[in-house]
This record gives sequence, C-alpha cells and structure tokens, in this order.
Amino acid sequence: MQIEKLDVSTFEIPLEKEESDGTLSWDSTTVVTVQPTAAGHTGLGFTYGSAACALVIRDHLVDLVTGADPLDVTGTWERMVRAIRNLGRPGIASMAISAVDAALWDLKARILEVPLFHLFGAVRDEVPVYGSGGFCSLDEDELRAQLGGWVHDTGIPRVKMKIAAGWGADPGRDLERVGLARAAIGPEAELMVDANGGYTRKQAVRVAHELEYLGVTWFEEPVSSDDLEGLGEIRAMTRLDVAAGEYGYRLMDFRDLLPVVDVLQPDVGRCGGITEWLRVAALCAAHSIEVSSHTAQSLSVHPCCATPNLRHVEYFADHARAERLLFDGVLEPTGGMLRPDPSRPGAGLQLKDTDAERYRRD
Repeated sequence: MQIEKLDVSTFEIPLEKEESDGTLSWDSTTVVTVQPTAAGHTGLGFTYGSAACALVIRDHLVDLVTGADPLDVTGTWERMVRAIRNLGRPGIASMAISAVDAALWDLKARILEVPLFHLFGAVRDEVPVYGSGGFCSLDEDELRAQLGGWVHDTGIPRVKMKIAAGWGADPGRDLERVGLARAAIGPEAELMVDANGGYTRKQAVRVAHELEYLGVTWFEEPVSSDDLEGLGEIRAMTRLDVAAGEYGYRLMDFRDLLPVVDVLQPDVGRCGGITEWLRVAALCAAHSIEVSSHTAQSLSVHPCCATPNLRHVEYFADHARAERLLFDGVLEPTGGMLRPDPSRPGAGLQLKDTDAERYRRD
C-alpha cells in the first residue's frame, strides 16, 4: 500500500463576537485540515493555526508523505521532522506536522477498521473533560451563563475561565470575575483559571493567595511558560496546581517544564501530533506528572483514552463550535465525560464538505 494523495484545506470560521483572554483578542477560528488517501480509505487530521500551516504542508510535506506506507506512521513522522529542519521545529512547522500526523493515524485505523483508541491500546473508554471559556470579553451575564450552563445544564463538574485582562492590569477586577464565576457554578464544582502568562511573578503570587480563598484549584500560565524560574517560584508559594505546556513543540520543551509545574498540557495540534503527544505522556508518567490535553478535544480524546496518567481534556468553547460546523461525528460531553464511539473507525470524524465550503479560505 502507498499513500496516493494528500489534500490540504484551510477554513476560517468567524466568531459571533470578538473574544479575548488576558493577553490576546481574536474574531475567528482557523482550521487547517489534511486528508490522506490510501487503499480506498481517506483519513482526516487538522490543526488550529495559521493558514501558513497549509503552505508548509504543501511546500515541504506533501511530496514526502505521498508514496509512503500508510501503516508506517512513526517512520513518516521522523521523515517530516527531518524535512523541516531549516524551517525551525517550534511553531508553524510543528503544527503542520501535527495535522498530517493526526491524519495518518486516522488513516491507519480506518484501513485496519478499528477506532483510534483501540489502536493505541485503551486503558479507559471515556475521558473526563472541563468546560473552557470564560473569556475576558464576556460580560457578567455571559460569564455566568456559560460557566453555570456547563455545570448545571451539561453536567460538567469542572470549568476554566480567563483572567489577567490587559496583561494583569487590574487583578482586583480579575478576582471579582472569579467570585462571580464561583457563585454561578456553586460550591461543589471545580473552578480553574488561566492567566495566559499575563501576570508578573509578584502579581501572580498575590493573586494565587486570593484564588485559594475562592476555592480555585488550578492556575494555568500565571506567568509566561518561557519563564521556567518564575513558574517554579509561584508553584512553591501556592497550594494551587500550576499548569503549562500548550506552547510545547518538542519533547525537550516538556522535559524542561517538568520540574516547575504540577500538570503538563500538551496540545495534539501543536506538539507534533499524536506521535509526539504520546511520547510526552510517557515522559510525564516517568516523572509521576499528570497530563491534561490542551484543546482540540475531538483529536485529543483517542490518545487520552490510552494514557494512564491523564487528568482531563480541555473542552474548549471555540473548538466545540468549529468542530460541529465542519465535521460529522463530533462527540458531546455526557456527565462530564467524552466517550469515543467504538463503532466508528479512526477518530470517527468526517469533513462535512458542503457545510464546510462556505468557510474555505484556499
């Protein structure tokens, strides 16, 4: 068998209103999809990233992947990594590899007629999720409705919100919003916060102590994930779990984070795909660290089912919307869990060609 072709597409989905976290604003979600074909089967993978990912795939990876053995995913991954050496592994190139790698795993599972989580060797048939949103751009009513809706209507017992608006310019206001969120979700639900690296070290420590009184359990990127020393200092000074890792692109990025966080957050659409994500999970297991998969829940659920040291999967509001618009087979959380369908081969997703066409940007 050989991979006969590799189709690449870019879709841009406008948001209903502009959104922001503590340090960035956006008004659309861009999805780059990859579809390899072999032996009468077509796989599907994708990444949430710039349309530049599609250019990297077309210019540097298509010819390399076409003609390869569809069952030799790891070998193809190694060749892709070597091929982008002079482009730089972190960033766009790694995200491009991630999309192709996910598509190749999906294709392999389809050829073998098994769901991906069975191919990987499942240790569970469902994964816990947390509702993720709570953007700084939401007004008070919208914040209560989104977070409270996940807990009370959808049955997700843990949620995460954004803080550090304006690069931590008003920590007092951040804490007011956390208090509103706590009131909306009730005393029993787990409340998590994400500063997206927006605080200084001293600000983060002061905020962390206040967050403890509000029953917050998780402090994500209190400072930039590039500031390893700062993450370690903050972790040592709070009872909150400090988390980071969404901007890890290589295995050594996660190795460097291990001593300074409580939970690592590899992103399957950024870190080099499922192949590297599973290596990151194994690295964490060797150091008794839990993994929480960052966004892209429809791709994350399958490798997460094969990960003993999993804490949970991020059920990100923007990606949930984008995936429903673009794909058939999208999973919906039930009782705080995502359960992959064992009757659907691969990742169980199919591009909705007609519906997706209106969002095409290539």
